[in-house]
This record gives sequence, structure tokens and C-alpha cells, in this order.
Amino acid sequence: MYNRTSLNHTVSEITPLDQAAVEAAGRHLDQLTKPPGSLGKLEEVARQLAGMNGKVLPELGKKAVIVMAGDHGVCEEGVSAFPAEVTPQMVLNFLNGGAAVNVLSRHTGADVVCIDIGVNADLEHPQLYSRKVRKGTRNMAKEAAMTEEEAIQAIFTGMDLVKELAGQGYTMFATGEMGIGNTTPSSALLAVLTGTDIGVTVGRGTGIDDKKLLHKQEVIERSIAVNQPNPDDPIDVLAKVGGLEIAGLTGVILGAAVQRRPVVIDGFISSAAALVASRIAPLSASYMIASHLSQEQGHARLLEAIGLSPMLRMDMRLGEGTGAVLAFPLIEAAVKIMKEMASFASAGISTSSN
Repeated sequence: MYNRTSLNHTVSEITPLDQAAVEAAGRHLDQLTKPPGSLGKLEEVARQLAGMNGKVLPELGKKAVIVMAGDHGVCEEGVSAFPAEVTPQMVLNFLNGGAAVNVLSRHTGADVVCIDIGVNADLEHPQLYSRKVRKGTRNMAKEAAMTEEEAIQAIFTGMDLVKELAGQGYTMFATGEMGIGNTTPSSALLAVLTGTDIGVTVGRGTGIDDKKLLHKQEVIERSIAVNQPNPDDPIDVLAKVGGLEIAGLTGVILGAAVQRRPVVIDGFISSAAALVASRIAPLSASYMIASHLSQEQGHARLLEAIGLSPMLRMDMRLGEGTGAVLAFPLIEAAVKIMKEMASFASAGISTSSN
């Protein structure tokens, strides 16, 4: 049974970072042949990974980008530049290795794991994880996008998948998504959970013009008015104005925290899921690494609300997990600095001017 009690029980397993390991990693970094703190974000990530691993020299192995796919009933309102039929078509493209996330994952040595959590089509493929909760969300401009049970089921889908992959030796995860129209619920989540004005939260998504942008803002305002989500209840907000793939990614993020594994957050939609996760279980934010700042309006506000700082600024707005997989080599570089860089003592370099 998917309910709040079972969810609360599961996320109660999330524990803080091991502060002794964080501090020991900091001392180790300060002994390396460089001015203290001079590697900036790499040092921050190294300390964070040590806290997750409970070791000064953290271990990283296989890595996966989890691409959650789902459709959105709100597309009936004409909020996207692309038709909803593109969602299942792109899922097949992921499975056939032809999308940008596939190319960048091959480049960075990551595996693409594609999940049908809510595509409005019947899909079959030997590499597809079929975990469909329902065929797309309802039109949130008219009614709640999901029932509470559906939203929680989708969260558990993400958590269970991370547990399964962790059992297969995956040590680092990235969030990816596919769902035409999904910047609309993401903007609604940001607006409700942070109280940010709609004019700031709503961007152009896949490239809508000024007229459609104003229409999209109106649809989101109507959706919030119709559903009256409670900003103090992240599950209520997610169910009423969220998406199945967003809920699934919320579960991926929470699941990574339960497993004490790093989870690399992609762009705007993934960050909306990360915000929901951080409101459900604040400790989960300690296991998140923000990969990049996207061009989508409102992304910076999302990261700020979670307390995350992006590693990259690449002017990207594709989604799929493309920005997150680009951050994988930087995170691995932080670990290599810890393990391979000489200390002042081992290199025979003086640290005193006297």
C-alpha cells in the first residue's frame, strides 16, 4: 500500500553526512600540494563524498543516469511547442541510443536507465523498465494531476529502482527526464513551494513564443486556483500540480539518500523534483550535487531554495540528464585529487616561509 506512513518510514532511514569523515577529508585536502581551498568546488564535492561514504578517500564505481518518462494531461491546454506524441517517440530514441543523453553518457562512461513511469502509450523494449503508474497525468488545469496514492507510488518507484541499481554495484546516480509539457508542472511546483511569482517561475520550455508564454502562465495560475495545493505539504503539491516523472525523480533522489549515494541533479525539471524531495526529507539535500544552471527561467531560484550551487554554466536547456552526466567526470576528478595528489610531506615541499 502506497501511503504517507510507509513513505515517512522509508525516508526516516536517511541520516546526516558523517561529519568526522567530512572534517578528516578537509584536513587531508589541506595537506596536499596547493593553497588551502584553491580547488574550490572540487574540494567541496570531495568533502561531501567523504561524508556520504564515511571514508576520507571515497569510493566511486558504476554510474547511471535514470531517465524517467511520463506524459502530462495539461498539454491539452497548448502549453508546449511540441505535441505530446513526442514523449513515446523520444523514449524509443533513448532506448536505441540516439539521444543527446546517450551520446554524453557514452562519452562519460555512464549507463542510461530508461523508465516508463507514465507515458501515454504502450511501449515495449527489452531495455525499458516498465513501471507505469498510469498513462499520463490528468489535466491539472481542471483537476488534480494525480491522486495522493499515485504520487506516492511514483515516489516509491524511484526509490525502489535506486535500491535495485545500488545492489547491482551502481555508486552514483544522475536524474534525467522526458515528458512533453513538463516545465509547466515544474513551474507550478516552484511557485507553490517557494511562493515565487508566476512571472519568475515560468519559462519558455522547448521554445514557445511570447503569446504562448503568457498563455502558459495563465494555465499555471488556473491550475493552482483550481487545486489549491497546500504549500506546507509537498506531497499534496506534487499530487495536484506535479508530474509522474517528477514524482519518480523525487523518489530517485530520496532513494539515493537512503543508500548514501551521490545523486547529480540535472536541470529545471530535475531540480523541481529535488525541491520536493528536500521538503519531504530535508536531510536528502546533503546527498545532492547540482550539475549545471540551465537557461530555463526559474532554475536559479529552484537551486537557491534547496541550497545548491551548480558546478557548470553551459546555457543548456535540453533536460534528459544531459547536464548531469557532464558533471560526472568532475566529481570523479574530485576523488582522484584526494587519492592521487601528493602531500607537502610526501613531495618534500616546505610549507613555511621561515
